[in-house]
Amino acid sequence: MNLELKKVIDQISKDKGIDRDLLIDTLEEAIRASVIRKYGDGLDIEVSFNEDTGAIDVFQFKIVVDKVRDPDNEISLEEARKHDPGVVLDDEMGFRLHIEDLGRIAAQSAKQVLIQRMRDAEQEIIYEEYKNRKNEIVSGIIQRRDRAGWIVNLGRTEALLPKEQQIPREHFRQGDRVEGLIIDVRKEGRGPQIIISRAHPDYMVALFRREVPEVADGTVNIMSVARDPGLRAKVAVLSQDSNVDPVGACVGVRGSRIHNIVQELRGERIDIVLWSPDIATYAANALAPARISKIIVDDEDKTLEVVVPDDQLTPAIGKKGQNVKLAAKLLGWKIDIHSLTRFNQIYKNRQQLEQVASAAQISLADILEAGFDSLESLAQADPEALLGIRGVDAENVGILRTAVNLLLPKATPGHADERQPNEDNGQ
Repeated sequence: MNLELKKVIDQISKDKGIDRDLLIDTLEEAIRASVIRKYGDGLDIEVSFNEDTGAIDVFQFKIVVDKVRDPDNEISLEEARKHDPGVVLDDEMGFRLHIEDLGRIAAQSAKQVLIQRMRDAEQEIIYEEYKNRKNEIVSGIIQRRDRAGWIVNLGRTEALLPKEQQIPREHFRQGDRVEGLIIDVRKEGRGPQIIISRAHPDYMVALFRREVPEVADGTVNIMSVARDPGLRAKVAVLSQDSNVDPVGACVGVRGSRIHNIVQELRGERIDIVLWSPDIATYAANALAPARISKIIVDDEDKTLEVVVPDDQLTPAIGKKGQNVKLAAKLLGWKIDIHSLTRFNQIYKNRQQLEQVASAAQISLADILEAGFDSLESLAQADPEALLGIRGVDAENVGILRTAVNLLLPKATPGHADERQPNEDNGQ
């Protein structure tokens, strides 16, 4: 039976990957707890696993004294010499306790402690293993749904695929195989909580690393990713080798490489964008397939004013603003897009407003901040609204109005002819 215990320890250590010494320490602690529970915690006991016999040895130690005051921890010299004639006062003697006498309840308690410690040890091993696997793709089987999301069986443990980390409109059934990226590993009371994601931008990076050898070996770097999960994504790439086309490497022959990624992401459209250190060039690449006429860069506010031909405004903005939104996320800059016609009008308006500001000795920025973007808007404003412009007071309101009237387009000849009769009649 004792040798069988040794075999059980060896088998558990092998199957569960738990350190053998840790198992033995746990078993010894479980027996110690059972002895204390039965006999009290006043005993001086030692529990050890005998490697030769495979048995658990339990010894109670007592001090040899002249007169016994504490029977649990002391033994008289006379009684001690019955066991060992050579003992003297203050010697310590050990007496074997038979753990078979612990009783059924105590034995069951020892078993429960052992099971719990084994479970704790196994969970610690799982935590240590998975905490070093963040940003790694794992595959598992959909087990069940709970309030937080889907529970995925990874084999030795389970993972959670939260609702917010799922691809929208993606549906699963129990038993489906699913992949995801480990984004977090938390220590919790019930064991390690492994969080996986299918919507995170890093999941796409990991998929490219798996499907594209040039990304895996560092020849091609993924500089940035912006995703609208399940619908569209933009991936900025840069090659460290002038002989390697980063876009072509990611797409693959006849799109074979990117096809596998798109298929895994349920048809998510992926634009491969060539990264550039020049923000204007990078922005033009990111806004493809739209053609760009001009880009005005504001480094201080990290804002880009992008001008496109009138027929390119729709593709530049994209369906529901998706193209420009993803491009802005990819760059980390704010992007304002104007058609060429609109930009020319804005530029003309600002030139005119600059002249008005100069005449009234105020700032163009203050006029714009007050909500006026054209001469017409200033001409239609009441005095109270004009006084709301910083730097404008009762004295220069008249100057501002005069400047506006001088710069406003004159009436067309046709309109002048229509007003002439009224003027002749003194009206």
